[in-house]
Amino acid sequence: MNKTTYAAYLDSYSELTLTNVGTSMLPMLKQGRDLFTLQKKTNDRCRKYDVVLYRRPPDQYVLHRIVAVRETDYVILGDNCLRREYGITDEDILAVMTKFVHRGKEYAVTDRRYRLYAKIWYAIYPMRCLFMKLKSFCRCLRKEKH
Repeated sequence: MNKTTYAAYLDSYSELTLTNVGTSMLPMLKQGRDLFTLQKKTNDRCRKYDVVLYRRPPDQYVLHRIVAVRETDYVILGDNCLRREYGITDEDILAVMTKFVHRGKEYAVTDRRYRLYAKIWYAIYPMRCLFMKLKSFCRCLRKEKH
């Protein structure tokens, strides 16, 4: 589907299932293997740990997790990313993930196991950040030796 038609498709059908592209939502969603289903966003505010499809200007569409709900916007972070995004508003969000398929098994976002995963994965963010930075530093050292 052409990315510019996401909003129009959701306006017509309210629900959309896609395959994952990229690595930003690893380990939950792997490119070429896993699927996710989105429901058109309502007027309700999103909640912490919701995974949302939002638009970054000019026309980039991103699937990431809300890690903080603020008065007028959200803080969003991909599960496999280091940098949080600030200032994402309700107007930027097109849809909210309702279920996904991981390694052939379907999970609803209301599943207790998934909810626990989301909380733990974000709770260990500082450790994941440190690990990723150390890994990158080690790669740089190896390149200098060659």
